[in-house]
Amino acid sequence: MTRTGLWPSVAIIAAAVILPSLLIAVTGGSPVAALQALVQGGLGDATAVSQTLLYAAPLLLVAVGACCSARSGAFNIGQEGQVLIGALAGAAAGLRLAVPGPALLLVVLLAAALAAGVWAWLSALMNRLRGVDIAVSTLLMTFLAQQLVAFAVTTPWLLQESRLGDAAALPQSNKLPARTLLASLGDSPGLQLNLGLAVSLGIALLVAVALDRTRWGFRLTMAGLNPAAARHAGVPVAAVSGLALAVSGALAGMAGAVLLASPLSTNRLQPDISINIGWDGLLVALIARNRPLLTIPVAVLFATLRAGGSFLAATGVPSYLVDVVKALLTLAFVAPAVMRRRTVAA
Repeated sequence: MTRTGLWPSVAIIAAAVILPSLLIAVTGGSPVAALQALVQGGLGDATAVSQTLLYAAPLLLVAVGACCSARSGAFNIGQEGQVLIGALAGAAAGLRLAVPGPALLLVVLLAAALAAGVWAWLSALMNRLRGVDIAVSTLLMTFLAQQLVAFAVTTPWLLQESRLGDAAALPQSNKLPARTLLASLGDSPGLQLNLGLAVSLGIALLVAVALDRTRWGFRLTMAGLNPAAARHAGVPVAAVSGLALAVSGALAGMAGAVLLASPLSTNRLQPDISINIGWDGLLVALIARNRPLLTIPVAVLFATLRAGGSFLAATGVPSYLVDVVKALLTLAFVAPAVMRRRTVAA
């Protein structure tokens, strides 16, 4: 980044710190106390760090998937729905399939990835057959995914929990079997490292190598930078972009399975299980400029804000100010690049 392009980012980062502080001060709160609460909630002790790393795992999976689709020129913004579809498929596999032992966990993860990958690929198919814009279709399919999950957990013959006696069944599934849950290394109140983090880090490294060191990654980048030149070079742009979109959806779906099988949830499929991980994961990818390795520290930053945000209530500050900070941070890294491109085009 040049010195000229650096100053807009610095200005917006400063705004990301100053504006929320002013809002807190105007509403009678203490900016210092709010910052201390954020740090304490996200990094203050071993329990807080464990919670931050739990959030980082699904965020990283979504972000790495977003990098794949963006590199190909297919802008996927339906990760929130793909997370839900992954959780839905994972819950169905975990509760319905009689797979022995820990192998059921692998089946849950693969089922989630496959279902969400196909779900995302449908947008590529609509684009190919009817010219439907991928960004629009992936976004709209998020609302369909929300309705599918809501229907599944309110329908007894699908995934609604079993009724006990005369008690009313809640809109959620039964709890997943213990053998489908992601194990953690370490005991509370000490540091706990969940298996989901190892899975997400491994996939991030694998995708980074695939994008930068393989023929598939090179063709993907060609298709994204110049589709016409890629076609002239013999690259099947539609197939390459469709596969990248499917990979993006598959990783978001796996994030849904990680949410379902980790301590972040009750290990039951519920309509709100995604907790906006899909949207935040997309922001992580945008800040990282679609570079898988850079998504790792950015995902940890966003996870820290998430974990620390729950502590803001103790200071009398609304937790939605964390969303303001995340939005401004995204603008800090995305807006200057967009402005430079517009200047060059003009």
